[in-house]
Amino acid sequence: MHDGIHIEHLSKRYGQGDTAVLALKDVNMHVAPGEVVGLIGPSGSGKSTLLKCLGAVIDPTSGRMTLGRETIFDNGCWQVGDLRALRRDKIGFVFQAPYLIPFLNVIDNVALLPMLAGAPDTQARAKALELLTALDVQHRARAMPVQLSGGEQQRVAIARGLVNRPPVILADEPTAPLDSERALAVARILNTMARQYQTAIIVVTHDEKIIPTFKRIYHIRDGCTHEEAGQGRSV
Repeated sequence: MHDGIHIEHLSKRYGQGDTAVLALKDVNMHVAPGEVVGLIGPSGSGKSTLLKCLGAVIDPTSGRMTLGRETIFDNGCWQVGDLRALRRDKIGFVFQAPYLIPFLNVIDNVALLPMLAGAPDTQARAKALELLTALDVQHRARAMPVQLSGGEQQRVAIARGLVNRPPVILADEPTAPLDSERALAVARILNTMARQYQTAIIVVTHDEKIIPTFKRIYHIRDGCTHEEAGQGRSV
């Protein structure tokens, strides 16, 4: 078994027979706790399909996925009974757009997920405030999303992704709408949070500004991946 997330021979086929399209072909990947890796490739290469499989949003066709020390997919079947609970408790998501709930303030946006998981309100808000403090946006805890800058909104979105302490975070173009300074700030935050909470983070990106911050990079093209060492410069 492996900590973090481990993928073996993962494939995804859409359709059947002559019209079948193999979107993923024998993908192998391992991301350790505390590590941030980049996933890069051209449009249509399979990045989105791979992220949806990792996030238990769509079903792979074959292969094996291990999350933490639990096999979650094997032999063409999910090995867990409640995929919604898996996504809620074990996988954090950070998207290109923050998708904050506009009628909730910052602390309630972050606290909502642990509340839905059954945490008491006071405990959920305490966890939310801890992360907002770590991300240096605690002073905006009572602000509404519309009052935040783009960089502040993305920090809140990162806090929301981390609040249930998931072993894995999937970040889909998290710096796309940001300028260079804010993009590098988000990259710095992801690396710090990965180390602090021992979270395995996969970042799908086209953003050349942050690619040099990854110590490892997976390239994907035509549904196939290959790994290379990144520059891993300090950010």
